[in-house]
Amino acid sequence: MFKALVFDFDGTILDTETAWYTAFREVYAKYGVELTLEQYAECIGTDWRVFHPYEYLVNKLQSAINLEELRQSVAARHAELMNHVEIRAGVVPLLCEAKKRGLKLGVASSSNRAWVEKHLKQAGLLQEFECIRTSEDVARVKPSPELYEKTVACLQVSAHEAMAIEDSPNGAQAAIAAGLRCVVAPNEVTRSLTFPPALIRLRSLSDLPASALLDDSLLAGRSDLL
Repeated sequence: MFKALVFDFDGTILDTETAWYTAFREVYAKYGVELTLEQYAECIGTDWRVFHPYEYLVNKLQSAINLEELRQSVAARHAELMNHVEIRAGVVPLLCEAKKRGLKLGVASSSNRAWVEKHLKQAGLLQEFECIRTSEDVARVKPSPELYEKTVACLQVSAHEAMAIEDSPNGAQAAIAAGLRCVVAPNEVTRSLTFPPALIRLRSLSDLPASALLDDSLLAGRSDLL
């Protein structure tokens, strides 16, 4: 029986990922450079060690670009797009059902704490979570399992007693490596990516009643809920 539910943040609770990809893609286009989803996917759910979207554009153009102006341009467009982003479908019912059952709630995010807490507060969800672990709390972010390991330790449950809710392959890989059951609900950007096989995949968290999603016996061995 589950004792805890651990959410990823970006792309899972709020679809910040699609907004970021759109913002970067539009700014790239102004310089005549295409940013493919395959390229950008390398940094979804993790940090920029594999693919750094700012450095890539600078290196691609091989010309002087004001990096600070570039960052401000992307951030401004992202903020504009975020004005229209709502809590993803199924998240609130799942939180309510989890609390009803007395489950502990946590967040494991590769982003920084200020970013996560700011947007959770704006969404009215910050108070729902007992434990939040972010990039400041670990040596390596996802796909390393460390964020999930730190979160379940904070919640004082074993990994097999917790379910992870993810949207990206990097996040799902981290959760599975840490020993959690993982449910993924990809967003517009991540739905075409390749996910690990050992998980339950839904189109949306609203595809199943929250009570069914938290039913360990119902979901045992299921990976065919796409």
